[in-house]
Amino acid sequence: MNMLRTICVVTGSRSEYGLLLPLLKRIVADPDLCLQIIVTGMHLSNEFGLTYLEIERDGFFINEKVETVLSSDTPTGILKSMGLGLIGFADALNRLKPDIMVVLGDRYEIMVAVQAAMILSIPTAHIHGGEITEGAIDDSIRHAITKMSHLHFVSTSDYRNRVIQLGELPERVFNTGAIGIDNIIELKLLDQKEFEESIGFKLGEQNFLVTYHPVTLSDSNSDMLIKGLLSALDSFPEATIIFTKPNSDTDGRIISQMIDEYVQRNTKRAVAYTSLGQLRYLSAIRHVDVVIGNSSSGIIEVPLFHKPTVNIGPRQTGRIKGASIIDSGESSEAIAEAVAKALSGTYCEGDSQLQPSLYGNGNTAVQIMDILKHVTLEGIVYKKFYDLKRTDREEE
Repeated sequence: MNMLRTICVVTGSRSEYGLLLPLLKRIVADPDLCLQIIVTGMHLSNEFGLTYLEIERDGFFINEKVETVLSSDTPTGILKSMGLGLIGFADALNRLKPDIMVVLGDRYEIMVAVQAAMILSIPTAHIHGGEITEGAIDDSIRHAITKMSHLHFVSTSDYRNRVIQLGELPERVFNTGAIGIDNIIELKLLDQKEFEESIGFKLGEQNFLVTYHPVTLSDSNSDMLIKGLLSALDSFPEATIIFTKPNSDTDGRIISQMIDEYVQRNTKRAVAYTSLGQLRYLSAIRHVDVVIGNSSSGIIEVPLFHKPTVNIGPRQTGRIKGASIIDSGESSEAIAEAVAKALSGTYCEGDSQLQPSLYGNGNTAVQIMDILKHVTLEGIVYKKFYDLKRTDREEE
């Protein structure tokens, strides 16, 4: 009798869980696979909406909960959160003993999960490696996760090349596309009336979706940066604004507080949410005129809706961008100018690059699950460093 292959998926944030959802559904439905779920990070924080409850409402069983988020969002507080998480993951993974652990992205709680798995000789599969975001510490965390992982599911051929450049064996690096595209294709999004009822807020003639995260490598104070953004939004007094709040990074609370104060001053045209969830978030993109901020979603998912993104500051510097992305400086004047350009429709004149193929075509979860199911695990934790030869070149 064949033993089921056990796949343990770690999730620490609302946005990450939404991206992983198509994969989780497929693993659960496969009779040859057994799904384990570890929730951590913001999922377990009342401040960020206790979003582990959303996972349970979706019908998934949570095998382990690993606390990491402390009350402080200072750099020292983040470091202490990482230490707490490492202890928790050591115990959780030792109990679960999965065949493969799956992680996505570049957050600090994910890195400590991978550290624990490495010491326990549990193979790790990493989604979205090889990307560059030069304005945040996430960039270094992402590459560190790559070096501790054993299977790599990247979103473009350029990112595959970069993971190989980091010394990973080419046969373990798979260009599967961006998993967030799967949701856009598979989910039945809310129409405008359904969306408005779901958030208790009525859209106007002109609508913005704003997500702004701390720029963790910036020399500027977060309060000054968010002031610039909020001041720019005042230049569009007729626009209704939907804010989604930042993650539990350094200075995240300062940004959240200033957003709340802005909404209190503009109750008729602005609203803020700790967590919209994947369905409402993607539906929001569908119904707004422009997406504003510095989230990777604005670069990867938003172009599929043929909507412009105003990408503020250096946080996403280095990420592959299509023609619908308008890069903006961080001053209120620069942001207002970029938003005006987005609303004018002139950002893509003469350019036909508004296609979703930059990050795949929406079958990422199927590809990842097939590899997880059939990959040979014998000897997989032994890693050789692949030295890139001058003639090595990824085929397009």
